[in-house]
Amino acid sequence: MEWFNLISPARLSESETQSQAAYRSEFDRDVDRIIFSHPFRRLQDKTQVVPLPEHDFVHTRLTHSLEVSSVGRSLGKRVAATLFQRYPELNKTGTNPSDIGSAVAAACLAHDIGNPPFGHSGELAISEIFKTSFAKLAEAECTEAQLADLRSFEGNAQGFRLLAGNLQKAAQHADA
Repeated sequence: MEWFNLISPARLSESETQSQAAYRSEFDRDVDRIIFSHPFRRLQDKTQVVPLPEHDFVHTRLTHSLEVSSVGRSLGKRVAATLFQRYPELNKTGTNPSDIGSAVAAACLAHDIGNPPFGHSGELAISEIFKTSFAKLAEAECTEAQLADLRSFEGNAQGFRLLAGNLQKAAQHADA
């Protein structure tokens, strides 16, 4: 792996001034982009399925993703601190353990965005439906690439598509 590229703070577009960047890293901005995205906010309407909950409140996928992100940020910082000590050349990347914690937090926030109801079982059900029941209908309406995605549905890929499309729309609105 090319760690210098993977943990680079450089982005495709630089929209903040240097003074703003001193207060918020690009990794922090990535977290914020996810939190303010429509696909992430929609997680508030989806119940996290847990057997026999200990408390009587509804646990949503939004709450779950925020909790996972909090733990992920802490673990990411701790692992990054060890890596930066073990591999001093990583200090030349322009990042620090806190940035890596933010990158892990962003991944944790996004981890449920593309998942269908019933998680992995839902992924299998969608795949099976588009291999059998809806196969003919789907062939008339979808491209080959879309059909391949539906026949082997994968929630993480769907989440990436949702977030990438949302960020593209947000950039278009910002340019208008």
